[in-house]
Amino acid sequence: MKTLLCLTVAALSLAAADVAFAHGEVSCAAAPRAERKPTSELVQLLKSKGWVVRKLQMFNGCYEVYGFDEKGRPVEAFFDPKTLARVAVQP
Repeated sequence: MKTLLCLTVAALSLAAADVAFAHGEVSCAAAPRAERKPTSELVQLLKSKGWVVRKLQMFNGCYEVYGFDEKGRPVEAFFDPKTLARVAVQP
């Protein structure tokens, strides 16, 4: 029973590690808070394109957005906080 429990914990730990690195390499140039555009501006921009934003956070200097695109597909996208331009993810 202990062996089964240890194997289960190990498998769950590996699965969590895969999720943490799911988005590949992405980073934006460091920008002081005063130079960043407000997140509300990004949300409004995306909503005007038909997106639904569920969560927005900072990740490696970029705005990371979780939600649904204009076709209703789930999306995780990254945006430069100074320009709000979408940032490509490197595999």
